[in-house]
Amino acid sequence: MPFARLAAATTPTCHIGLGLAAVGRPGYINLGRDEDLPSERTVDALRNRTHELLDAAYAQGVRYFDVARSYGRSEEFLADWLRGRPGLDDIVVGSKWGYTYTADWSTDAEQHEVKDHTLATYERQRAESDALLGDRLDLYQIHSVTPDSPALTDKELHAKLAEAAAQGLTVGFSTSGPAQAEAIRAALAVTVDGEPLFRTVQSTYNALETSAAPALADAHDAGLTVIVKEGMANGRLAGQHAPDALKEIAEQTGLGCDAVALAVILRQPWAGVVLSGAATTGQLASNLHAAVVDLDDDQLTRLATLVEEPQAYWERRGQLPWH
Repeated sequence: MPFARLAAATTPTCHIGLGLAAVGRPGYINLGRDEDLPSERTVDALRNRTHELLDAAYAQGVRYFDVARSYGRSEEFLADWLRGRPGLDDIVVGSKWGYTYTADWSTDAEQHEVKDHTLATYERQRAESDALLGDRLDLYQIHSVTPDSPALTDKELHAKLAEAAAQGLTVGFSTSGPAQAEAIRAALAVTVDGEPLFRTVQSTYNALETSAAPALADAHDAGLTVIVKEGMANGRLAGQHAPDALKEIAEQTGLGCDAVALAVILRQPWAGVVLSGAATTGQLASNLHAAVVDLDDDQLTRLATLVEEPQAYWERRGQLPWH
């Protein structure tokens, strides 16, 4: 598996990855994004910002980079960066298929992406990803699987994914929504010729939304690499938006709320890679301090009081505006 490369890394930040959802397109739902990005969000401006982040991340020990077909031009920006650095052979690149970007580089589009987990979409988007990333693509994930996703029962799709896996591509899935645990366990049961199909799972887990934890532990025990996304709850756990308890603990540690929030996730024994969704190099540097945050039992107990009911959390997330 490509993630074996991370096992040989010696930097404390090697298990923090960089996700490009926030910089691959002009609109996204992260709080504070209006101040994070240039007012003129041209393709060139966001390409340059993405490359700055990638350079800073690699220099500080980050070795996993995460994109998706629906993250605007994120695959293109990452591919451009990789072409300029052909000697980098110690990184892992993951992308996702299943959503099509439809905003046409607009921040106020009526619809920003369309979900479709059919075989036809996989084949189309796989060709698009291959055209950009080629053999640099290590991991291809089904984007946002839910319990009712046809990707969990489509045997023809499973056969195609197993064929890709046999050719060396790692096959995984991501989850979203209040029923993440159910989706994870359903995906763990998917086999082709008696062998488990999926080798990675990427799920939302943070100080506010912990419901997937038992299922992620099961996935880890089954041998899957667990990738954690939205550790900052789309900005709700950062800076001025953070709950008071998190602000107080951050002050005690001398680090940012973001570093503390990500440190909570890094403590989980099943967490293989924790994603930073930074939009600036300053945010990235602050996020990476999570690797050295030391939380005591009292602080962890106080942070545990922040947990929300999954339904309420996801309803709140669904109300966040695209900036």
